[in-house]
Amino acid sequence: MKVLVILAHPHKESFNHAIACSAVDALKAKGHRAVFHDLYEEKFDPVLPYEEIPRAGIVDPIITKYCNELTEAGGIIFVHPNWWGQPPAILKGWIDRVIRPGVAYLFEEGDSGEGIPQGLLEGKRALVFNTSNTPDEREKKVFGDPLENMWKKCIFELCGITEYKRRTFNVIVTSTREERDTWLKEAHNIVDEFFQKDLVYLNSKF
Repeated sequence: MKVLVILAHPHKESFNHAIACSAVDALKAKGHRAVFHDLYEEKFDPVLPYEEIPRAGIVDPIITKYCNELTEAGGIIFVHPNWWGQPPAILKGWIDRVIRPGVAYLFEEGDSGEGIPQGLLEGKRALVFNTSNTPDEREKKVFGDPLENMWKKCIFELCGITEYKRRTFNVIVTSTREERDTWLKEAHNIVDEFFQKDLVYLNSKF
């Protein structure tokens, strides 16, 4: 299976980078093809031009490449920190430009955009790894866990993805080396279990 791994963190020595590497290693060990993108390393442009917004708009070739990879993949893994209850702007821009009409969702003919779209990513699996400096109880009680709502309700379910899992590692700023090593092993095991080698995907040729 082809699995996209999208990393959004500016520091190469970050725990997010270590998580992404662990995820890629787990995929390869399972016999999957990992397609890894470090958005900061690639200097991805997060700005959505007006011309790209329509379904038949003028799309930059690099965005077309990402769209094709998303279409071909059986799964996708996102790795990013929790910044103000949101992903970094570079990842939000990737979502804006790649999770686009005709690729991830589609409105029925005659629908001007006010209705419920048809998800085009049905059958794919999605995994999200977050890092945070906020304890789980405070994140849920005070902030309502906005990342969970964004990924699950606003993106994955809208695009037809129902096989979804998210794991937040926290509190990073006070964590020990031993805790981080344990978390990396956990991330590896989650990927290993979530993307089983014998999992049948509709486009198995990928």
